[in-house]
Amino acid sequence: MRPIDMHCDTILRLMKDKENLELYENDFSIDIKKMKKGNSLAQFFAMFVYLKEEKDPMEMCLEMIDKFYTELEKNKDSISIATSYEDIIKNDREGKMSAVLTIEEGGTIKGKLENLRNFYRLGVRAITLTWNFPNEIGFPNTYYECKDEGLTNFGAEVVNEMNRLGMLIDVSHLSDQGFYNVARLSSKPFIASHSNARSVKEHSRNLNDDMIKTLSEKGGIMGICFEKYFLGESENAKVEDMIKHIKHIRNIGGIDVIALGSDFDGCSPNIEIDNIGEIEKLAYGLRDNKFTEDEIDKIFYKNALRVIKNVL
Repeated sequence: MRPIDMHCDTILRLMKDKENLELYENDFSIDIKKMKKGNSLAQFFAMFVYLKEEKDPMEMCLEMIDKFYTELEKNKDSISIATSYEDIIKNDREGKMSAVLTIEEGGTIKGKLENLRNFYRLGVRAITLTWNFPNEIGFPNTYYECKDEGLTNFGAEVVNEMNRLGMLIDVSHLSDQGFYNVARLSSKPFIASHSNARSVKEHSRNLNDDMIKTLSEKGGIMGICFEKYFLGESENAKVEDMIKHIKHIRNIGGIDVIALGSDFDGCSPNIEIDNIGEIEKLAYGLRDNKFTEDEIDKIFYKNALRVIKNVL
């Protein structure tokens, strides 16, 4: 059981909290020590940019990338960047965990493909096309009135260029129509890095059953998100609710479409799995619900590794 977690906001937390400036050890849900305890294979680190607060979203993203690399350099004996499947395998062979660099907010490329390519050259391997605001690429699923607004013409160009470069297209936060645009346009599998099942918990951030089927048919994956508002009605994010979503998704799209996308350090507090070091709680819950070891391995890392190998 070697978890690959497809989404966290830890870098932003490190930049903003003056008491917790180190990736090695902090009070958040993800640090090097907790990752080792959880036997992490790879962690996706999102450079999250709040579009409406930044005069220059690209500049803010570059500052975060600098912080990301600075922290990796401090901890180079424990963790290294991975820009491909081969990197993950090599790092693991050398006794290191892998860090995958991602961006959560396509507005950081400021409507220019050259900026997308430069982020790729800096090591970015996945981009969440939108967050909660419209941008040059498309529209978010935050607002009901946006659900039928799809990708822009530029957004279609971004999909094609990300396919060409070998970058993971992330549709979490994207409008429903945008999802279907990506499914039609993308020649490679895509991901919903941190989204759950809408049939289990009605929320625009979750995927409906047809989306789950479509994602599965395209060979993509969706990361089970630990945000309580996307899970159920409890004030806590419970493992039993995560498993309800996993069971439903398995029934609709099959076991091969399910992965992990915790949203650690970006979601609400009161999570039964408090940090990445406690990720085994989910494995215990899955075993109690008669999931096989192979199914658990697929959810924890095999499905993500397959898509990484296919796309990067």
